[in-house]
Amino acid sequence: MTDEVAAGQLVRREWLAIDPVDLALRLLGCELESRSDEGTVRVRLVEVEAYRGLDDPASHCYRGRTPRNEVMWGPAGHLYVYFVYGMHFCANVVGLTDGEPGAVLLRAGEVVEGQELARSRRPTARGGGQVAKGPAVLTSVLGLDRVHNGLDLTDPDSPVRLFAGEPVGAESIRSGPRVGVAAARDVPWRFWIAGSPAVSTYRRNARTRVRS
Repeated sequence: MTDEVAAGQLVRREWLAIDPVDLALRLLGCELESRSDEGTVRVRLVEVEAYRGLDDPASHCYRGRTPRNEVMWGPAGHLYVYFVYGMHFCANVVGLTDGEPGAVLLRAGEVVEGQELARSRRPTARGGGQVAKGPAVLTSVLGLDRVHNGLDLTDPDSPVRLFAGEPVGAESIRSGPRVGVAAARDVPWRFWIAGSPAVSTYRRNARTRVRS
């Protein structure tokens, strides 16, 4: 059964092949590990944001399939990395089934392994659990960029892998509007773990635009 993944185990593809909104909740508390020649950084995911496909105006896939969003069309369990604003990379976990687009943006995490390496990659980041606060900062501390686009997070040999975490109780989860989008901006598909110092501070900005 898809729900039977113990904490600490590498996730299975079918565990991720669900609606992005449900997947976002499932990802909270999971741990994403990135390995390279520099070392390993591992973070506990504490803030995520769901994006569907053709029925979600804020999604990269809203206008159809393109070379850029190809990974988002599945199969589930792959990493979708894109470049935004000409300066940052953002990372997503793909959900749903092959041919049906949907993904969850990884917005923030708490570094649980490789703190020194994470710090060296983002020396200006605040301390106190805020080293991986924000989607662009999160990818920086994990060392993720365009070359990681399409990696299989469920493959034991992948340099970037996703592990199940301890379940997060519903009483500890909060939701609110997505960040940095103009279309469907008030849809409450951003989810976070209450009390984590790594969670973003929400500021509604009239100049936000569609994720594309």
